[in-house]
Amino acid sequence: MTAADIRPAIGTLGVLTPGMGAVATTFYAGVHAIRRGMAEPIGSLTQMGHIRLGKRTEQRNPLIHDFAPLADMTDLVFGGWDPISDNAYEAAARAGVLTPEDLAALRDDLSNIAPMSAVFSHDWVKKLEGVDNVKSGDTTMDLADQLIADIEGFRSEHGCDRLVMVWCGSTEAYRPPAAVHQSLADFEQGLKQSNPEIAPSQVYAYAALRAGVPFANGAPNLTTDIPAMDELAAETGTPIAGKDFKTGQTLMKTILAPGFKARMLGIDGWFSTNILGNRDGEVLDDPESFKSKEITKAGVLDQILQPDLYPTLYDNMYHKVRINYYPPRGDNKEGWDNIDIFGWMGYPMQIKVDFLCRGQHPGRPDRSGSGALPRPGRPGRPAGNPGVALVLLQEPPGSAGAVSGARSVHPVDQTQEHAAALDG
Repeated sequence: MTAADIRPAIGTLGVLTPGMGAVATTFYAGVHAIRRGMAEPIGSLTQMGHIRLGKRTEQRNPLIHDFAPLADMTDLVFGGWDPISDNAYEAAARAGVLTPEDLAALRDDLSNIAPMSAVFSHDWVKKLEGVDNVKSGDTTMDLADQLIADIEGFRSEHGCDRLVMVWCGSTEAYRPPAAVHQSLADFEQGLKQSNPEIAPSQVYAYAALRAGVPFANGAPNLTTDIPAMDELAAETGTPIAGKDFKTGQTLMKTILAPGFKARMLGIDGWFSTNILGNRDGEVLDDPESFKSKEITKAGVLDQILQPDLYPTLYDNMYHKVRINYYPPRGDNKEGWDNIDIFGWMGYPMQIKVDFLCRGQHPGRPDRSGSGALPRPGRPGRPAGNPGVALVLLQEPPGSAGAVSGARSVHPVDQTQEHAAALDG
């Protein structure tokens, strides 16, 4: 492993989020609450987790944030874009994730975060109402240039030494990569010609990488799963990470599936259904947006179980995923799984899991990790600890079949490998 040029984690780190709805505002609020002593960073791997160095018998287990060069939470400053003009306090109150009491204590902090006008199209996110804060331009390249100007303006206004962009916007409609995505030259020509195959999230990623800002994709969009983005990341020396944060049901799958595999238990079928009533549920009620989510939810089991290596156990597994929009539930998400497994002599067994949670809570600590981790280093890969990034994200970039520098390996294996390298 060659050494990467990673900038020191000193000074102000600007965290820019395309999307300032329930996802981003719960993240902002949590960080401000921790700063004020109102909460502990529960669920944040980078803030509460330890990493083992050397042999277990050596008992060297420092906290990750003490060992790795990560930004301190007190150094974070937030900004973002949203097609709805609510400031972060208004958006958080509308989302209904946090209690009025918690929001009241954070009102000043959140009210000061107002969204910049967004790059948005209903062609890519159909079921989103109240849109009133969208950029206009003669071409899509004009929109990208406006985003770059926003980035540089934020950097200057807040005195940021470093920046990172974390996609917290809605899931876009699924469309496979097209000819415009196959090279950077084709992509930039497509921007100038306003090619309709270029998604808004890809405009953000392009602007970030052009500005030298690492980009983490927190949704199942094909944002960086294209050769053009790999080429741009290599050209600018800027890392990319993602895609799709593990929050509710997929979190449960990535906890349970490694246990089944470790015990060599077979799986005949895994049926998953979700009900949720927030904006995320409304957007995913559109079949095209759901298709993007379905692909990542299905792919995570294949990555863990490796049916090509264990065909007797997993080659014929039937995997079905459903997401249902149910407004009365609000942000109180429910993920229900029925798992048909088999053990010794092929005898069948069943496991049923009913996970009830606030849809934005299990995943928001992911954002603190993703914001602290990606910094300019090896292009096309998460800088810092890629194993940690894979723990937080459902898939590495490029997992949909595009060229990528990220390796799709078991996150625990890679974390240990990277820890050994860091320890020399």
